[in-house]
Amino acid sequence: MKARYPRYALTNCTLYTGHQVLQNHALVVEQANIVDLVPVAHLDPNLPRLDGQGWAVAPGFIDLQLNGCGGVMFNDAITADTLDTMHRTNLRSGTTSFLPTLITTSDAAMQAAIAIVTEYRRRHPQRVLGLHLEGPYLNPNRSGIHDKTYVRPADGAMVNHLAEAGPEVVKLVTLAPEMVPSEYIQQLVQAGITVAAGHTDASFEAALAGFEAGVSMVTHLFNAMSAWQGRSPGLVGAVFSRPDIYAGIIVDGHHVHYGSVSLARTIKQDRLILVSDATPPVGTNLESFVIGGQQVFYRNGKCVSADGTLGGAALTLMEAVANCVHQVGIPLAESLRMATLYPARAIGVDDRLGLLAAKYQANLTLFDPATFEVKGCFEQGELAWLGADVEAFG
Repeated sequence: MKARYPRYALTNCTLYTGHQVLQNHALVVEQANIVDLVPVAHLDPNLPRLDGQGWAVAPGFIDLQLNGCGGVMFNDAITADTLDTMHRTNLRSGTTSFLPTLITTSDAAMQAAIAIVTEYRRRHPQRVLGLHLEGPYLNPNRSGIHDKTYVRPADGAMVNHLAEAGPEVVKLVTLAPEMVPSEYIQQLVQAGITVAAGHTDASFEAALAGFEAGVSMVTHLFNAMSAWQGRSPGLVGAVFSRPDIYAGIIVDGHHVHYGSVSLARTIKQDRLILVSDATPPVGTNLESFVIGGQQVFYRNGKCVSADGTLGGAALTLMEAVANCVHQVGIPLAESLRMATLYPARAIGVDDRLGLLAAKYQANLTLFDPATFEVKGCFEQGELAWLGADVEAFG
């Protein structure tokens, strides 16, 4: 859907900018960018206006861990069509940018994903922000649903290939720091790639060593990692001891107890990031799918294999935001930052995404703050999705 005007003002809405909550203000958009936020009374009377119908407006959500949705799984079909399907599904729940996540697989599949993302980003650089490689350099004792036949030690040639691809293509790599030589971690970080610790049994000391080597984030906090215990703080304790380390967290009520989310929020503050860890059932009626070579069943909002292992999530970021507000008690403005500004900062794209501010991309999520129902999404200033119950913006 094309915007009707090259320059317009979005009015009659509450703007959650990332820094402020503004009412009686308008968001002025020109082409793909936000150009101003001004009091409605100061608007040029000749500027076309779109009526936000009293809804809330936030920056488009940014998902750093998205395995699949809309009936597709990136591992199963490493194609541009898969990325298109994931994006179309994302828009319905407010996500405008994401990292397609390739879980533990072969070198050939990793190289194919790098090639696809390289080409896709030439056309849609603000939609797919890069590739998230979750594995294969994991601790086999913490591999979870990942296919253990592909879990393996880091290979110098492949690490070189990832570093050469660089952060414009390989944005995030999840690995077990105790299983990977520090020089490989340093090589990836020096290439500009964000490195996260995940699927790891690292001791407190090994985790800190990983942070010193350049690990700046952890993948799905509390899940598939060494726990915080009194005599053995593990990776969770190490993350809590370092205020500079980001942590992704799955707030679906299944992966992490809401009390633990609250504790993590108290400790991590602006370093706690909402991720979906979404899988094919999101946006569909699928009852089962395959991940890591195992059949996973979707029942009562939970994705589990026959042996009870969690296999990703059936969560959207809007649902995660709603859970933060209703179940954890985090204010809406902060919950929105956990899905927008903080992930943008974690991967270094906060100069153009994650805020409603002049010179930022006009990626916008419009939603009903009472129900958390997404009403519409704008992608680079153009209306990309409109809810079925919404007639038009006029």
